[in-house]
Amino acid sequence: MSEDTRPVVLAVDDTPDNLKVMSALLKDLYRVKIANNGEKALAIAHSETPPDLILLDIMMPEMDGYEVCRLLKADRKTREIPIIFLTAMTAREDEEKGLKLGAVDYIAKPISPPIVIARVETHLKLKASADYLKNKAAFLEAEVNRRTREVIAIQDVTILSMASLAETRDSDTGNHIRRTQRYVMVLAKHLMDHPRFASYLDEARIGLLFKSAPLHDIGKVGIPDRILLKPARFEPHEFEIMKRHTILGRDAIEHAEQSLGMPVEFLSMAKEIALSHHEKWDGTGYPEGLSGDDIPISARLMAVADVYDALISRRIYKEGMSHAKAFQIITEGAGTHFDPDVAEAFTKLVDEFQAIAGRFADADADMERKRAYFTQAIANE
Repeated sequence: MSEDTRPVVLAVDDTPDNLKVMSALLKDLYRVKIANNGEKALAIAHSETPPDLILLDIMMPEMDGYEVCRLLKADRKTREIPIIFLTAMTAREDEEKGLKLGAVDYIAKPISPPIVIARVETHLKLKASADYLKNKAAFLEAEVNRRTREVIAIQDVTILSMASLAETRDSDTGNHIRRTQRYVMVLAKHLMDHPRFASYLDEARIGLLFKSAPLHDIGKVGIPDRILLKPARFEPHEFEIMKRHTILGRDAIEHAEQSLGMPVEFLSMAKEIALSHHEKWDGTGYPEGLSGDDIPISARLMAVADVYDALISRRIYKEGMSHAKAFQIITEGAGTHFDPDVAEAFTKLVDEFQAIAGRFADADADMERKRAYFTQAIANE
């Protein structure tokens, strides 16, 4: 072993002769540093090259070994350095006190050189093993975190890709996804402390809501273009077909979940949203005619977000409504279309909704692309 890589042993004693003895005993095996008082010992321990082990006398002026040990163990930077007391204080209570302070061993003076060497070697090996395990654990934790981030990123990209696929056939643009995600999030955060929602909404679930919201209209992939892209009011039979996008969306997500072979929390929430975001508080919505608290909270939040965005957004077959008019429609729908508390939250957050709409406004190029697709699809029908 080269000298530069040998472990460092710090000997602390106020008696020069004792330091000479310890230095002579250990110098062929280790790099030896010495300190003749507690203050110097602490300075060396906090240096850029701290010792791997400390041999510490107890009876020293100004600051005794017990105090040095206590200070070292109280500091996160030095608490892992093993300390062996090397002292003439041989009473049981002295040894107990030293070990309780965190020392790993206690050797009585006069010393036996073979015992000192053996114990120093033993505790340095133990420290090396502990350091290896700690570094290994830190590496594994970092690797798990890295791979988790990769999985989450892949998951998010997949979700957005699936949602965007649906919207290539719809009059909505990709920014509709971004806007509704953020509308849902601000509504959920506002309602976190509300008595009706506090037990459901927390930071983790709000994160899942944000992640799952883009899949709310995934079922539109299964709706024929002649209905999905119709620029006029649906005939009754056409509307019945259109309403099936909620069931198609739920079934598609459920199929994906079954393919994984295990339940996934954000997909369970995505199924709720896809199936139930067109339900109405008074039971007149679709597809199941749910009412009140039977409608999942996730779907109730999405209902406000989706309707608001549909009202204000320009589409190839209509101009966007003013924010003031959309605000009026949402507030008038409280207790009939919308959960009244969610609608009330919207009224308090309308400025944030408007800011989100502005930040993620549809570009003219997006609308022209949609118009071209719309025209071609209708022609093909």
